Amino acid sequence: MITEVVKLDPVNPDIRKIQRAGEIIKKGGLVAFPTETVYGLGGDALNPDSSAKIYAAKGRPSDNPLIVHIGCLEDLNKIVKKVPGKAQKLAEAFWPGPLTMVLEKSDIVPITTTGGLSTVAVRMPDHPAALELIRASGGYIAAPSANVSGKPSPTLAKYVAEDLDGKIEMILDGGPVGIGLESTIVDLSENDPVILRPGFITCEMLEEIAGPVETDRTILSADAGGVPRAPGMKYRHYAPQGDLTIVEGPGGEVTAFINEQTKRLEKAGEKVGIIGTDGSIHKYPAGIVKSAGSREREESIAKELYRILREFDDEQVTVIFSEAFEDKGIGQAIMNRLLKAAGHKIIKL
Repeated sequence: MITEVVKLDPVNPDIRKIQRAGEIIKKGGLVAFPTETVYGLGGDALNPDSSAKIYAAKGRPSDNPLIVHIGCLEDLNKIVKKVPGKAQKLAEAFWPGPLTMVLEKSDIVPITTTGGLSTVAVRMPDHPAALELIRASGGYIAAPSANVSGKPSPTLAKYVAEDLDGKIEMILDGGPVGIGLESTIVDLSENDPVILRPGFITCEMLEEIAGPVETDRTILSADAGGVPRAPGMKYRHYAPQGDLTIVEGPGGEVTAFINEQTKRLEKAGEKVGIIGTDGSIHKYPAGIVKSAGSREREESIAKELYRILREFDDEQVTVIFSEAFEDKGIGQAIMNRLLKAAGHKIIKL
């Protein structure tokens, strides 16, 4: 299969190009496309064969649910049995945007799309090309991140091509994404809302709209257990090729430890990458050192994290150390992704 790469203006995308992509999805094919979070790999959410193709292209376990992307709020009623009041409020507050809600699915959603679950994960992306593609393809696109399962999610089209060239029909290249981490996932299928995956929409933001919100205990632990209730809960994700370790503790002790390990490992022939911040990178005299951004603006760290992990792959880094980040607000999402990428390998000083 030859994968066509189509360039798009991210602000004013060419509708004709998107309509061609929509026809591919209608016919059962796959198209990668930009969203405000990461690039998605889209297929017809109501076609079981399309979902099977997504799993195959990514090498994704078939019990890992896919997110259904919709283009308008009214379309939610077709794919879920009911929309609880809190879900309606959250949709009105945060859609289009980086929020995914898990609700009881209707009968038209294939079990292959939901990973065997009776619930479906739904979101409306905040990206003009994504919204136009959803409408052009029939209104319902199942789309996980557009990467080989387990690798860092792509924030640039070139990384989509690196993973999926020859496996899908088209890549819509809309340039770099805005947020850089996947959407927040909230389960509203039972009682109080429960965060299953942290993201740009924080617990505090959700509680302002919907009242008390719980957080799944496995978000920052290695114990995912059982059937995953949402994407990213059970399997190792976002992992670079190099062996990643997170180092947590007082700033001076963290830099001293990483510098000591870097010196030792480089002497042994390893190529070491270090993830620091604007305020710390000057403290690392050796290794390939990259700043993820400013601790005062953690959204900058969220945006750069996957790009850095992908660049370390490009540079054939074999060992990576990352500073830890604060476990609150968007920092919780950053730590969730780092811990998944590291296989929960963390050293606490």
